[in-house]
Amino acid sequence: MNRTKIAVIGGGPAGLAAAIEAKKAGTDSILVLERDRCLGGILNQCIHNGFGLHTFKEELTGPEYAQRFIDQAQELEIPCRLGTMVMSIAMAEDGSGDKIVTYLNREEGLVQLRAEAVILAMGCRERPRGALSIPGFRPAGIYTAGTAQKLVNINGFMPGRSVVILGSGDIGLIMARRMTLEGAKVQVVAELMPYSGGLKRNIVQCLDDFGIPLKLSHTVVDIEGKERVKAVTIARVDERSKPIPGTEERYECDTLLLSCGLLPENELTSALGAVISPVTRGPEVNESLETSVPGVFACGNVLHVHDLVDFVSQEAGQAGRNAARYVQGAAAKSSEGDIRVTAENGVRYTVPEIINPARMEDTVTLRFRVGAVYQNIYESVYLNGERILHRKKKIAAPGEMETIVLKKESFEQVKDLKSITVRLEEE
Repeated sequence: MNRTKIAVIGGGPAGLAAAIEAKKAGTDSILVLERDRCLGGILNQCIHNGFGLHTFKEELTGPEYAQRFIDQAQELEIPCRLGTMVMSIAMAEDGSGDKIVTYLNREEGLVQLRAEAVILAMGCRERPRGALSIPGFRPAGIYTAGTAQKLVNINGFMPGRSVVILGSGDIGLIMARRMTLEGAKVQVVAELMPYSGGLKRNIVQCLDDFGIPLKLSHTVVDIEGKERVKAVTIARVDERSKPIPGTEERYECDTLLLSCGLLPENELTSALGAVISPVTRGPEVNESLETSVPGVFACGNVLHVHDLVDFVSQEAGQAGRNAARYVQGAAAKSSEGDIRVTAENGVRYTVPEIINPARMEDTVTLRFRVGAVYQNIYESVYLNGERILHRKKKIAAPGEMETIVLKKESFEQVKDLKSITVRLEEE
């Protein structure tokens, strides 16, 4: 059986950043497994700019950003297996704590790999039409926004010329601009929620700058056409997300793009037995980004969906360093002292979900999303009911991730710590 210290599942921005930091932390035996024919993941089809402002202090396209990490991985001589599909991850039966990774590719066939630690970096996928319960026929011309992006940017194929977009996630907003630049007419972007799911800058740059209307609290109620989409009808919805009769608007079009959310790719994670968060759909992790399975770490969009790839890289680097510490025997493996972070009063979830002050480094980065749009709100953190952080935010929205950095010394000053709470407050 093949062996490695750390197996990284996924060769996108998260997997590469994790592998690079693990190598820099002193672990030489690392193997990256990527199912695509090239490294870089989804960034290869994201040809627009806006990447790298936090990481490299300059504006890059998706392929340029990915290439920076590909170059670093090659300089560090980190081995990668391309065209390789991971079939399963399981705990070794000999009680060693090793993980058995089974993968498949053309060159090697079916291979079992024994790894001391595994970093999950499989990314996410789009929510398909079947999960949306949209009424109407099933004609040609209905695509997820990511599929349309690949067709236009990679294959050079225009999926349609008259477009309606359902959902205001960042990919949908970016494709509204992209399709317009390629000569298509984007008639409307309909969003079920009373707020956009994308970044404010994308609403301005991709919709407002091109005169594309965004209709909040609207959804698709009918699709016309049997062979090809001929028209789409949208309607306003009430507070229970039910269409309101009499508010229908019909748009003649040949294409419907769906941008209705992303789901972490966690089939492997679930089969391994890791605890999955019902909110993020990713694994629950502690301050080291370690899942409930010892020695298995998670980062990037497989953990929770990010809005900026720069944050993915930062998070993945932390996972790589902690995985290296784990295989080097420098990481504390006891769960004694674990404290679950409670998210309440407008905070939907936090990552990490568990913090152990005895294990944490000098700081821990807490990322979370809010459940609605709030103005002039305070983000607060409590330890044992005592507030240690109270930060004002002019606007907090579900489409933009919030980040708080907590210092270890704050935890050390609290005797017999029992609770950690993150909440929104009006004053």
